Amino acid sequence: MPSITRDTRNGVDTGRTAMAWWQQVLAVDAKFNNHRAPATPGFKTLYIRRRSQLLRDSAREEEREGSVRGYLRVRLALLQHRYCLTLDQLSLKSRSASLRSNSRLTIEGESPKCHSRNMSLATSQALGCGQGESRVAASGPGSTVVPTQRAEASRAIVGGTSIGENYAFSGVHHIFDQHKESVPMVKFAHNDAGLLGCCSLDGSLSICQVLEGQPHVVHTLRHHTAGVTGFDWSATNDLLLSCGEDGTTCLWSSASGECLRSVADPAGGRVFSCVFHPLNSNWAVLGNSRGLVQVLNISTGHYPKGGTSRVAGQVTALTFDASGKTLWAGDDKGTIVSFLFDLGSGCLRKGKRCVVREDACVTSLSARAWASREAPDPTLLVSAGCDALLLYRVVDKEGGLRLRRRFTLTHRSQPIRSTFCPLMSFRQGACVVSGCEDCSVWFLDVEREVRPLINRLQGHAAPVLGVTFNYNESLLATSDASGLVIVWKRQ
Repeated sequence: MPSITRDTRNGVDTGRTAMAWWQQVLAVDAKFNNHRAPATPGFKTLYIRRRSQLLRDSAREEEREGSVRGYLRVRLALLQHRYCLTLDQLSLKSRSASLRSNSRLTIEGESPKCHSRNMSLATSQALGCGQGESRVAASGPGSTVVPTQRAEASRAIVGGTSIGENYAFSGVHHIFDQHKESVPMVKFAHNDAGLLGCCSLDGSLSICQVLEGQPHVVHTLRHHTAGVTGFDWSATNDLLLSCGEDGTTCLWSSASGECLRSVADPAGGRVFSCVFHPLNSNWAVLGNSRGLVQVLNISTGHYPKGGTSRVAGQVTALTFDASGKTLWAGDDKGTIVSFLFDLGSGCLRKGKRCVVREDACVTSLSARAWASREAPDPTLLVSAGCDALLLYRVVDKEGGLRLRRRFTLTHRSQPIRSTFCPLMSFRQGACVVSGCEDCSVWFLDVEREVRPLINRLQGHAAPVLGVTFNYNESLLATSDASGLVIVWKRQ
């Protein structure tokens, strides 16, 4: 029988075997959720969903017990001070809420009957599963509570709509046509609902504002002398990093549109992909046509020693995991290689190699600490030029991959991109979105075994290349091979 360490002072239970630390933090937040923005109920749901996502993404495998316990105490004290409530008052309010609605109780806090239980039950309530409405996933450190068909509380949280109805992006919010050639990538800024970046093979980038007033182009960025193949936002959205077929990598100020730095590829190759480190925007990783994965120090413009590695083909896609410790690189030979990244020195150490399919170009990689509540394992979404969208499970600390699902869509020669939906749903299933060479946007439920296609947007007249959600899923932007960018809104 494993030992359990508990600290019930201030109402916090830190039983090590009860749950992960992030679940304990989420449970504390859920107790006070009813008192956040009482005039806007939708904000409460969005807050819990976003908080759950961020806590999962930042969760580490090893946490010191003392630091977690201390954080929980401080967090609880701050929330009590902010809302002028004690745990006893919360318990009484929860009992009153339980008489009105069992489904609201699962978000607002613990019932009096559950008040003395450990935090694992509180977490199951915070995640929207009422008593007798949930099942437990596979046992182990990553176990969690997931919804079932009878989870009335979960359905109440999302308004009773299905996952297909939730992603009905049929209304067009705005259409941008400022680019004259193919737009291979669009991307919303981090935690900003209206700031959208686009890059084009006409050699320019654009920054658009789609929510504040009339949608308009804020800046057009010109420095590249050939097509721009990719870009990325820094963590604070104050910088953009772009790469192009002219072999240069440019650093931009998103506020002024000024090019702050331009660095030529030392190997003389074309640069097809670039990405900021998720925790330190001084580091960026580039992939070029000569098969080199290169770490660049943005502050100095230098490539650190030990920060360059080679793969079999041209590097066409890059992505980090949420912790920034693991990097995956995809090439035009159909191979994905993982690397372990050292944050201090910028050194790369090659990990595992996975063959998607011989000579099937990997055009997009997207990593997520979870795919859905039913699939809490780290996951990699892959677009490959073999008419396939693939979902891989990350199986070890070196970034090894195991194929979980394969979906068939038209994808042969174009640089099609795909992405996870940014918010974890309280519904069953999980949605991903992909462009397609049939000129449509595909929404797929990766948990559905039969007929996974749940929605399809048809508005482009050319192959759809780039897809991106804003952080709260209110808008979806897509781009195509003719240079058109469509911003879709929910019904």
